[in-house]
Amino acid sequence: MNVVYVEPAFPPTQRHFVRALADVGATVIGVGERHVDELDDELKGWMAHYHQVPTVVDAGVLTDAVRWIQDKVWVDRLEATIEAHTMAAAQARENCTIPGTSVRTAWLCRDKPSMKEALRAAGVPTAASAAVTNAEEVHAFVDAIGYPIILKPRTGAGALDTVRIDDRAGLDEALGRFGGQGVESIAVEEFVEGHEGFYDTLSIDGHASLDFVSHYYPNVLEAMRTRWISPQFVSTNRVDSVPDYEELRELGARVNEALGIGTSATHMEWFFGPKGLRFSEIGCRPPGVGAWDLYSAGNDIDIYREWANAVVHGHIAARPSRRFATGIVALRPDRDGQISGYSGVDEAQARVGEWVIDAHLPPPGTPTQPVEAGYWANAYVRMRHPDYDVLRGMLDDVGRTVHVHAG
Repeated sequence: MNVVYVEPAFPPTQRHFVRALADVGATVIGVGERHVDELDDELKGWMAHYHQVPTVVDAGVLTDAVRWIQDKVWVDRLEATIEAHTMAAAQARENCTIPGTSVRTAWLCRDKPSMKEALRAAGVPTAASAAVTNAEEVHAFVDAIGYPIILKPRTGAGALDTVRIDDRAGLDEALGRFGGQGVESIAVEEFVEGHEGFYDTLSIDGHASLDFVSHYYPNVLEAMRTRWISPQFVSTNRVDSVPDYEELRELGARVNEALGIGTSATHMEWFFGPKGLRFSEIGCRPPGVGAWDLYSAGNDIDIYREWANAVVHGHIAARPSRRFATGIVALRPDRDGQISGYSGVDEAQARVGEWVIDAHLPPPGTPTQPVEAGYWANAYVRMRHPDYDVLRGMLDDVGRTVHVHAG
């Protein structure tokens, strides 16, 4: 099978997908923005050819590149695993009559109001939402739903630029900020109270062949706005043994069907609270911030290779062991500036070191990243343990003990 893979070099985790495709026997043809001389020998060795383009987010440019490749060889699949690349890839896929995720599905997984409208029509429980283009439409939504509400970009991934609004003053300030950015349309949503997590699958022909459940502590909006918190997300190894997760699996299956998701990785966020289980949003691509590395470390599986098996062979070759719960705790600098050092590392290592998967502690002098930049932005520690609750306690311990100092 000949697989065109979009942007094999950046971000660095992209190389895992290229390696996996080559491992399962695919002929990999990379299309990316970097010059071939910027690619290392190992990455180039996994590819039969690399084709440089000015941009991978323009459907016309991507279509031209794929057609050039099609003049040389048959193309069986065109794959993209980064949120910002999925729409252009879907458009090129349809332009070049290559099977895979459709433009409709890619659009519904990118445009949040359209996504939720389609899911409400299918009976999936989700928050009230709307696409708005002016302040009057936002005020009308608030009059109907009430505060608090959520404002976010219509497309995109993560919590960046997503804000909770509790009153008119906050709303006016947020609308002014979006207007200053030249945003023509935004998504407004009902705020759903509850615990937040995510449900990730590797789906084949719309059915979840592999699935994983993770929990956020605290919820993402709070985590990405509060410096003193050392936020974490934890992947549970109780998916098969706790009956409550079956409801989440059923929700995921309904979402896949309603959005037309076929053979693809998915990343679905959800809330559970006083109103029960509610869908939040989904991406037709793998999760970010190394979640797949945690799933692999906890389940004696190479999930990148299983993704490649799904794409190339239409099946998976391994099952998750559920041997360990796994998680990450993000460690924030005490202020912006440059990292000056750490405290508590040896103390934490002495207590929980045997359960550490890896740690990232940037050296002194490294510029800090803002709080809202996410779990990988500064320092972090990743861990695993057979008992989910014990792991939670150890991640809390590391978050309280290890401090990142900046000046």
